[in-house]
Amino acid sequence: MNKKTKFIVISIVSVIILLLLILPKLSSSDSQGAMGGPGAAGPTPVKGHILKPEKLNNNVITTGTILANESVELKSEISGKVVKIFFKEGSRVNKGDILLKTNDEELQAQLLRAKSNLKLSEENEARQKALLEKEGVSKQVYDAAVNDLNAKKADLALINAQIDKTEIRAPFEGQIGLKYVSEGSFVNTTTVIASLQDIDPVKIDFSIPEKYTTYVTRGDRIQFKVAGSNKIFTGNVFAVEPKIDDITRTLKIRAISPNTRAEILPGAFADVTLILREIPDALMVPTQAVIPILKGQKIYLYKNGFVVESKIETGIRTDEAVQIVKGASASDTVITTGILQLAPGMPVTITDFN
Repeated sequence: MNKKTKFIVISIVSVIILLLLILPKLSSSDSQGAMGGPGAAGPTPVKGHILKPEKLNNNVITTGTILANESVELKSEISGKVVKIFFKEGSRVNKGDILLKTNDEELQAQLLRAKSNLKLSEENEARQKALLEKEGVSKQVYDAAVNDLNAKKADLALINAQIDKTEIRAPFEGQIGLKYVSEGSFVNTTTVIASLQDIDPVKIDFSIPEKYTTYVTRGDRIQFKVAGSNKIFTGNVFAVEPKIDDITRTLKIRAISPNTRAEILPGAFADVTLILREIPDALMVPTQAVIPILKGQKIYLYKNGFVVESKIETGIRTDEAVQIVKGASASDTVITTGILQLAPGMPVTITDFN
């Protein structure tokens, strides 16, 4: 036997011996798998959440702006020189208080002339009336005297109205801000003299997403905080915009809050919590259990050891959970882990509940 033949024989024998050693182990492994041994594929372990009715406060968290109850920039209706300022900066005033007076000397002179003309017209009307009763003048002459009297009364009323415009009075009770003119200044209809604010109560303007429009009603409570204060203030909704903004898809709401201590100033930024109705029997599921699909959302339920798919409708969403409105019932077990590896009909086992 030459060396080449000897090498071939040794190689064949080695392969036969190796096969004899491996085959029994493969056979044993296959046998164990067929019998459900350690290599068998069992149910997938998952965690579940049992749906139970629970109380849910339907709150909407948003931001808003503080407004004065009433606010106005004081301006003169006519142009003129300021002759007297009657208010002090930062003071409170009552409705109707005179705040500023502009020069009315020319109007006062016109007033004296108008009063004199009115007196002459009244005397003339009285004489014409007496003559008419005696048939001393025609009805046409008397009517002309009456018409002249009415014209003089109108002239007097017009001058009085112009004189009234030389006085700026407080349109409501409130607090005066900083003044921007001095006595002797010339003002016109665009000159800002000061601002007047009524800040008790204050208004809070904010917006909520359109999906909450059916929940909000007049009288709903709000809580809010403003910068620089840790105090939580409260108020109530008193007006709702009757349309949804077609750009932001939000609904504008206005609430009102007492401010007797002037702790809240108009223009401030507010963190607002709108407290809507309380739901006593809401079904809440952890957010990670909800799966978005093309036309909605779904969850996986645990039914008799298998995965069951259920399309759902959701309601209120919190930081950690979502309300299920339709698609599941109390006592159902929702699968909350391993979502991406599951499919309807797969065998699963619940290892823990959360």
